[in-house]
Amino acid sequence: MTPLTQRLSTLDLSQRILEMGQTGVYRHSIFEAFRPVATQRQIRAAIAQAKQFGLHSVAALRDDTLGTYYQVDATQYAFFQAALQASIPLAAGDNLTERVLQMTQILRQMLRVAKGSAIALALAGAGCLLNGQQQLGSLAWVGATSALGIWWLQHCLARKLL
Repeated sequence: MTPLTQRLSTLDLSQRILEMGQTGVYRHSIFEAFRPVATQRQIRAAIAQAKQFGLHSVAALRDDTLGTYYQVDATQYAFFQAALQASIPLAAGDNLTERVLQMTQILRQMLRVAKGSAIALALAGAGCLLNGQQQLGSLAWVGATSALGIWWLQHCLARKLL
C-alpha cells in the first residue's frame, strides 16, 4: 500500500493540518489534500481536533470558493506544547497529541464509570427496599450517594479539561 492510498487516523490528520496551518491554508485545500487518504467526516473531525491545539479561522481571509482560511496561532500553539511537555512526562518516541487525547478519553471513561455505579447502586437499593430488605437497600443507597458525590467531584474537576 503506497503512502497516498494508506488511510490516515484522525490524529495524524490533525497533526498534518496543524503543520499546514502554520503557514495558513484554506478549508478546500485541506479537503483536496487529504481526500485520497481520508473521508470527509474524518477530515472534519481532524479540523475540529486541530482547533483544540491552536488552529483558528481568519474571517477576513474567507473566500467564497475556497471556504474558511485557517491559521495556527503560533504563540498559543507554542504555549500549549510547552505546558503539555512540562506537565506530561514523555518517553522517547511518545506523541504528545496522542497522549493528550488518551488522557481525555480516560477522564471521560472515569466519569461514565462513576455515574454508572451511582445509577446501578440506586437501582439495586430500590430493588432491595421493594423486597423488604431495609438494611441492604439503605446501604446500597448510601453507596449510590457516595458514587454520585465522586462523579460530581470528578465532573467539576474535569469540566475545565473536557
